[in-house]
Amino acid sequence: MLNNTKHILLILGLFVALQFRSQNNDSVSVNNSGWFSLGGRSTISAFGDEGNGIGTGGQFRIQLNNSVNTEWFADYISINVNDKVRSEYIHIGWSVMYYPFSKLRYPKLLQPYLVAGHCFDYNKMTVMSNPSASKYRWGSAVQCGLATHFNLTPKFDITLMSQYMIHFTETLQAETNLEPIGITQEKEAALQGHLLTTVSLNYKIFRVWKGKK
Repeated sequence: MLNNTKHILLILGLFVALQFRSQNNDSVSVNNSGWFSLGGRSTISAFGDEGNGIGTGGQFRIQLNNSVNTEWFADYISINVNDKVRSEYIHIGWSVMYYPFSKLRYPKLLQPYLVAGHCFDYNKMTVMSNPSASKYRWGSAVQCGLATHFNLTPKFDITLMSQYMIHFTETLQAETNLEPIGITQEKEAALQGHLLTTVSLNYKIFRVWKGKK
């Protein structure tokens, strides 16, 4: 009985090893260049001077090859500054996604990558008790960080991304300790940053072009 159990376990082990090798070979042979993906996202902003906020947005991707992908996004984020001033951000930009392990032979359920990019940035501050008291400014920012795809199917993924964004622009400051509450704009541009953590759902819809295997 013990010998039979060992034989069964050995056969099961060989079967699993063959399946794993087959998945590895498949992951290498597939060429993902040209895929157009569409998705929605939710973003949390943290560690900024104004406090924490949450937002929503969307993006599309165009993959250049197995190692490089691009993402084009738009986000709206709202932050309550001491529950007295509402600070609203709109980010419209692009990112380059680099997969450092794209040539390794492993099943790509988990697909980590590096991300960096640039965006145009709009910020508006409004005093909650007096909506007519508001100011806005335009600017630009850069962002970089780490992320990973959870590839649930060959075409559908859930992505978790964490980036630090630095704004190259004049900043708005909420003076919540004053009465009445004031909003001022700095005359000189300042490097202001915050951490963005984004969860997105993405689906590959069609291929812009088909690459060779």
